[in-house]
Amino acid sequence: MTAKPAKSQAKARQYPSVISWRFAFVMVMLTSVFVALLARAAWLQVVEPEMLVTQGDRRSLRVEADTVMRGMVFDRHGEALAVSVPVEAIWADPKIVIERNAPADERRWHALADIMQMSPQQLLSRIGDDPKRRFVYLQRQVNPAVVDYVKKLKVPGIYFRQESKRYYPAGEVTAQLIGFTNVDDVGVEGIEKRFNDLLTGTAGRKVFRKDAKGREIEVLERQDATAPANLQLSIDQRIQTVAYRELKKAVLSHGATSGSAVVVDVASGEVLAMVNSPSFNPNNRRNTPVHRFRNRAITDTFEPGSTMKPLAVLSALEFGSATLDTVVDTHPGTMRIGGSWVRDPRNYKELDLTGIIQKSSNMGVAKLVLDMPHQHVVALYNNMGLGEDTGLGLNGESSGLFSYRQRWSDFERATFSYGYGLSVTAVQLARAYATMANGGINRPLSILKNNEPDPGQRVLAERHALAMLEMMEANIGPGGTANRAQVHGYRVGGKTGTARKAVAGGYGDDYIASFAGVGPVSNPRIVTVVVINEPAGDFYHGGEIAAPVFASIMGASLQLLNVTPDADTGPALISRAGGNNGN
Repeated sequence: MTAKPAKSQAKARQYPSVISWRFAFVMVMLTSVFVALLARAAWLQVVEPEMLVTQGDRRSLRVEADTVMRGMVFDRHGEALAVSVPVEAIWADPKIVIERNAPADERRWHALADIMQMSPQQLLSRIGDDPKRRFVYLQRQVNPAVVDYVKKLKVPGIYFRQESKRYYPAGEVTAQLIGFTNVDDVGVEGIEKRFNDLLTGTAGRKVFRKDAKGREIEVLERQDATAPANLQLSIDQRIQTVAYRELKKAVLSHGATSGSAVVVDVASGEVLAMVNSPSFNPNNRRNTPVHRFRNRAITDTFEPGSTMKPLAVLSALEFGSATLDTVVDTHPGTMRIGGSWVRDPRNYKELDLTGIIQKSSNMGVAKLVLDMPHQHVVALYNNMGLGEDTGLGLNGESSGLFSYRQRWSDFERATFSYGYGLSVTAVQLARAYATMANGGINRPLSILKNNEPDPGQRVLAERHALAMLEMMEANIGPGGTANRAQVHGYRVGGKTGTARKAVAGGYGDDYIASFAGVGPVSNPRIVTVVVINEPAGDFYHGGEIAAPVFASIMGASLQLLNVTPDADTGPALISRAGGNNGN
């Protein structure tokens, strides 16, 4: 058999006729990988690029915020009533705590729990065991000494954050008026809530990109901080302190459930003091009953009783059914109207208008009101500011209860004249008396310092308003119901009020004692209203309980305002009949 040449065999091996299966497999795999990578790139770049952008931003984008402290609140003389102080919050990163196994260092961990007044188990429970959570507050608004101690512990995963805390220098004296903020520095009560937007401001913000070494390489967004505004109130902290001291003393000594007092500038309508008792410490509200947060001077309504009698007399003067010389026969001291009785404590016989105010005669004002259409009386009460808010604009202010119905029985009209059948707040009563004191011009009240007072609206003839001041001065003089309201060195005038508290189906055995007055009569500067709720014991008349508080507040306020004494500028008026019923 003849062998093939060696050259032919080598050529056959060099040029195979069929592609090796190994080569085909490699080509298919390479093509598959390429196609997969191309599809993945297309998916990430075209179909769903947001995920990569988000991941990149999470690694490179950073946001810095410039915190701004809440604005301050001042009284009319610049005394601080609410300030913000810098504090720190303690927070934990659960992931770091878990990874570093911080609880394993028992000494530091127990020290941290002790200083935060928790057990180690409570502290661990608050942090949790979820490593995906990266931020947990452990304690807010922490005492600086505590922060310094925790920083020295150097516990892994425990960090600190700057924030601010509200502080109230006047404490309980201004508690219900100023209110307070929550842990996030947002106003939730009083002035803090009403003017929250003004006091807050806007924090600054910068968004930038950093490189792998933490260096800033690009600023994407910058927003400058907006400074908060400060607030200046009409309150005079000196008068506020005196008013609170005297009110608190009266509430405690008479066993009353609560009390309120308001002092208003006659010329401008500015509120110089607004206090309530019992109060609370706004710097430490722990275990404080919620009802103590209420500003009773603007929220709580009451039937004003005899403090309405000056308005009833003014209604008759304005309508023209009575003049300054009118004499009313109140004999025999009782009057039956529609099956019910109107009574005076005694038979005062004939009384002029001054005598009606001085003796607080129910018979006198009832007869005056019954001689007029009820629409006129209701309209004058409303023009004096009753049945509407006072203009303070504070949260929770009540407009009182005031009836505008068309049909009134004669007995309802009679009781309306001496303060039953309607409800007012202390600030509404102060506004009405300020209208009498300034000569008959009704102005809205203001809690902010006001350099340009509202011009107001005339609702009373000036001669009638000034005559009423002298009538109310007689009420404080000999034979009046409020001789305990006298202020040494000053002519003052006012009216007592004693009203039973309404209960379901009628009236109970509890009383509201009140007093509203003006001083000095020769040139009225301020109005003071005092309301004592449910005094205990045998003394419950306004002349016995509220009038002495008025005298203390009025006397101190006039001295603080440097008002010249006017006790010798004119004689006090004396009525035609004697007696004292304590109303």
